[in-house]
Order: sequence, then C-alpha cells, then structure tokens
Amino acid sequence: MSRDSRKAPPPGTTGPTRPARRRSDGRPVDQAFDTWLQRELHQMYDKVAREPIPDDLLKLIDGDASKRG
Repeated sequence: MSRDSRKAPPPGTTGPTRPARRRSDGRPVDQAFDTWLQRELHQMYDKVAREPIPDDLLKLIDGDASKRG
C-alpha cells in the first residue's frame, strides 16, 4: 500500500498552501490589493488592447524592421 506524500490542506482551505510572496525589499505582497489592481487594470485597458493596430503604425514598424535587416 503506497501513501500519498503530499500533505492535506489545512481545514477551511481549498488547496495546498504557498509561502507568502515577498517584494524585493522583503515586505509581503498584499494579495487583496494585487487582485483588485489586476481587475481594475483589465477593466480599463482590455478594450484598448483588443483594438486593431493602425495601418500607419504597422507601416512604421515594418519599415524599421526592414532597415535593421
């Protein structure tokens, strides 16, 4: 009989626990703020990001790429 080596999650949680993320200066990341910020940024910019790239800009990019070879 083999045993699963993974530990069961603590009661009241839905999955394995992960260590808290930390900023480069060692302070913990506020997950609630990160979630809120991501949601707000998506709400503000997703529509713009889905817009087609203007032809004039594509021509500039193609022209620059051909110059660089």
